[in-house]
Amino acid sequence: MSRNAGNVLFWLVILLFLPAVLAAYELRGLLEPVQEMLIELLDALPNILAAAVIGFVGWLVATVLRGLVTNLLMAAGADKAAANAGLHPSVRLSRMAGTIVFIFVFVPTLIAALEALRIEAVSRPATDMLAQFLEAVPNLVAAALILTVTYYVARFASQLVARLLSSMGADALPERMGLKGVFTGGFKPSDLAAWLLLFFAMLFATVEAANRLEFTQVRDVVTMFIEFGGDVLLGGVILIVGFWLANVAYLAIVRASGEGTTGLAQIARVAILGLVIAMGLRAMGIADDIVNLGFLLTFGAVAVAVALSFGLGGREAAGRQMEYWLSKLRK
Repeated sequence: MSRNAGNVLFWLVILLFLPAVLAAYELRGLLEPVQEMLIELLDALPNILAAAVIGFVGWLVATVLRGLVTNLLMAAGADKAAANAGLHPSVRLSRMAGTIVFIFVFVPTLIAALEALRIEAVSRPATDMLAQFLEAVPNLVAAALILTVTYYVARFASQLVARLLSSMGADALPERMGLKGVFTGGFKPSDLAAWLLLFFAMLFATVEAANRLEFTQVRDVVTMFIEFGGDVLLGGVILIVGFWLANVAYLAIVRASGEGTTGLAQIARVAILGLVIAMGLRAMGIADDIVNLGFLLTFGAVAVAVALSFGLGGREAAGRQMEYWLSKLRK
């Protein structure tokens, strides 16, 4: 630093004596530009010194505060608390907080230093940029806090919900409903409910964070995905309940009428499954026109088949029944 300061002073003295040298040699063509340059330099020198002093003092204060905050948080056990909360060991909460304090202190000082230069071509764009950065910092901090707090709260709530469902016997429901093959590999319904709770909670937090940052496109996309996810979840619940009802109807018909009615029970189960699949797909919003058309064509074909079977195949029986009704009327 001392050598650099000496070089600056050396060339400054040379520049100050250069007009006198040029005047002694009567070099008027070089004297006037050099004099104008020196006048502008001397006018700007106090501003440069003021900007340098402001920037140095701000950097020094920001560095001291960063070290103070980092050491205080480290002594208070913030890093251990972050590790116990599940953060990666490389994430040092004390160092992160110290860096944030350094930014909040040094950036306004840097803006003040640039304004002290009074060079509009340099200070105005830099000042505007730093001002926008400072305006965005609270939103960035708020978005980060929203995501972080939501994650830990949702994770705690999901674990609580998983334990509650497991204690209530929800993990045994697939076996009772005949859907034991759906959950394999140690994956349980309580785990699915906990994962869905955490997933949708983070989606809602992402929407709010994007709204704070004014990322409208991200907010709209995630909102649309949440709506679609809710429809899919509703459709999945309808399908699960429908499969359970189909199995219940099949077993009820078989137990009530014996093994000889297995075909009828199978027809009833297929009919319930078809109705439930149509309802589930419609609730999901997937190909509504195709589902409606397929549902109408299927029931229309069944109705036509029943009408033809009773109209053509049972014509004699229908005639005898009609004759019986007419004889009753005559009497």
